Amino acid sequence: MLITTFNGFIRKTRGTASVEERVRLAQNGSEEELDGLLRSYSPFLKKAAYLACNRYIDEHDDEYSIALGGFHEAVMKYDRSRDASFMTFAHLVIRRKLIDHLRKESRAGLAALLAKGEEEAAVAADAASYIRFSEQQEADKRREEIQLYSDLLADCGLSFSELADVSPKHADARKTAMDIAVIICSSEEMKSETLRKKRLPIKRIEQMVGVSRKTIERHRKYILAMVILHNSDLPMLQEYLKGWMPE
Repeated sequence: MLITTFNGFIRKTRGTASVEERVRLAQNGSEEELDGLLRSYSPFLKKAAYLACNRYIDEHDDEYSIALGGFHEAVMKYDRSRDASFMTFAHLVIRRKLIDHLRKESRAGLAALLAKGEEEAAVAADAASYIRFSEQQEADKRREEIQLYSDLLADCGLSFSELADVSPKHADARKTAMDIAVIICSSEEMKSETLRKKRLPIKRIEQMVGVSRKTIERHRKYILAMVILHNSDLPMLQEYLKGWMPE
């Protein structure tokens, strides 16, 4: 898995303090810690850029600068109580920024071809090629989101492959399970506790909803998976939650 791939970088660059602790110090204004993070995680940036761009990236490439900016943003925005591990969060931010960059480059390239007044057939072929490229990029991003979501689930003892099996089969049961997930996500305290402990606060849920403990236990995995998805930075997969979850 991608997160496993990056574990080597984590082990090599970690000092006596964990990366999350170093991030906290940087967020509190330590320029020395921030500079140290940016330097020591350069191999991680190159690996993340390589995975997003599918080619080797070095310090002289624009893509490296974008990855560096993404890592800096991840350091400043990381919230340990809401997000997964810092390395997972940083990879998501870098990946998103590089994909946006590649899409802008593709649109600019297509606009340049159109401006040259190519013959209609050639223009149509270029446009079709661009559409195919965009569709492929979207498919790649969806696969990447599924992989990252799988890693987040695995961190809580769940697997993406079992979601179909644990999903409530009846509409009423599914609505009840999703309503419970909404209640959890609507409370920062309950959501933080759930993500930190990696399990549902079943006793508290029982006190808030008229649902038996047995029912909550039966749909425990599905509810936890929905809470994890709502708290992630996976916009494509989060489309599933539209109309259910609070923004």
